[in-house]
Amino acid sequence: MEDTSKLQTNIQINPIQSHMPRMSVELSAEELLKEQKLPFPFFRPLSQRKENTWVISLFVILHLIAFAATMIINDCWSNSHGLCALKPLGRFSFQPLSENPLLGPSASALDEMGALRLRYLAKDQEFWRVFTSPCLHAGLFHLIINLSCVIFVGIHLEQEFGPSRIGVIYILSALTGSLVAAMFLQDRPSVASSSTLFGLLGAMLSALIRNWKFYAKKFATLVAFCAILMLNFVLGLMPYVNNFSNIGGLISGFLLGFMLLFKPQLGKMYQNKGGLFEYDVKHSVKLKQKLDRPVLRSISLVIFSLLLAGVIMAVVQGINMNKYCAWCQYIDCVPIKWWTCGSKMTHCETMANSEHLTLTCSGNGKFTVFPFVSFSQARIEDLCNLICS
Repeated sequence: MEDTSKLQTNIQINPIQSHMPRMSVELSAEELLKEQKLPFPFFRPLSQRKENTWVISLFVILHLIAFAATMIINDCWSNSHGLCALKPLGRFSFQPLSENPLLGPSASALDEMGALRLRYLAKDQEFWRVFTSPCLHAGLFHLIINLSCVIFVGIHLEQEFGPSRIGVIYILSALTGSLVAAMFLQDRPSVASSSTLFGLLGAMLSALIRNWKFYAKKFATLVAFCAILMLNFVLGLMPYVNNFSNIGGLISGFLLGFMLLFKPQLGKMYQNKGGLFEYDVKHSVKLKQKLDRPVLRSISLVIFSLLLAGVIMAVVQGINMNKYCAWCQYIDCVPIKWWTCGSKMTHCETMANSEHLTLTCSGNGKFTVFPFVSFSQARIEDLCNLICS
């Protein structure tokens, strides 16, 4: 029939949409909710993260090489005639715990390797020590604790913000911390290697503050921050570890974090929801919300520049802040029955024959007889400091 209505079928063809995850930073909160959430990194192996972490790895290797070189120079087996801890290690054996409670080299070995000391900066103008002291560790305990924390914090930060920015923070924090330490020196050797860790901690804190709404589990991160901070600050109260370098590193890292860690690598955010900071998927991560605040970055740059210029001028001018702050020495070292923090010049009378060497402290009259006579002058000074303390 001509009047019969014909069935008309409208077929609408929709374009096939790819289900591949987008690499764009303009991921919505709804899209992020669809992604599987990884465990908090404190409870999962770092091997699940595939980003390159060569900067932190390189610095850790350099620290290990520097410590091995220090122990070779120390050579307790020869210089102390076998009066060492862990004697089977031979040349790599450590000074007794009564001499170095951190199980490490002697004071004279640290001096030879470039540790900070008042006499060398104030009198001899050996400013190169500002660059060598951040490479040194006071002992095996210091090395293990410091590098373990550096690896834990540094690798997560490097994966989050990239190697170039973390490398800059690491180096500048080490330099600033060492310069601050040079303003509070006593006449005993001290190392500034922990300033790098405190720089990373300061950067971690500023990154968390600046990107606060993009991260979850903030309380857990702050607890970890405080635990690592307090552990290493207490370690800095022992001999040879300079706590003022830690303070300088923390302040510089905090300012540098505001300058450089203004945004994480959000382009990989869909696969990096686990890390030292875990992303809060309740918020959008569009480009306009990256918290790139030029005013805050500019202020941080100005403050850091003034801080760096100020400490450089103070060190060059030979300013010793201990003259103006008598109690500041207890921030750096607290004497207890297991170790001393003596920084005064000591003098010992030496009596030697063919078989024995007797050192007598001129200050307190104490003496010790050693069944050896072939001690170097630097080693005699180490022993004199122990007798007089």
